[in-house]
Amino acid sequence: MAPLIVEIFRNNYSVYGARKIWAELKRRGHRVARCTVERLMKAEGLTGAVRGKKIVTTVTDREAERAPDRLGRQFVAGAPNRVRVADFTYVAAWSGTVYVAFVVDTFSRRIVG
Repeated sequence: MAPLIVEIFRNNYSVYGARKIWAELKRRGHRVARCTVERLMKAEGLTGAVRGKKIVTTVTDREAERAPDRLGRQFVAGAPNRVRVADFTYVAAWSGTVYVAFVVDTFSRRIVG
């Protein structure tokens, strides 16, 4: 099945992903699961074209000192208001990228700020 997947991929300008290759295999009369197509594509190193622009949000400075891990990767608290963590993310908006910061209480898993 792998050589057939590679052939379909190459015949379609190397842009087809697993979903479209799976559909083409079905049209040709081959019964195969989509997860199998995904697995075989991964084994062959094939990836479909991805639409859109990749957004780079963080450029890591490998020389910078890292903040200490004071929780030891244990993000569970025994009671409310004992341990809070902060994070930020970005949201695509009409005017551009909007960055959002928030604080989470690890006991209730709710945003508190």
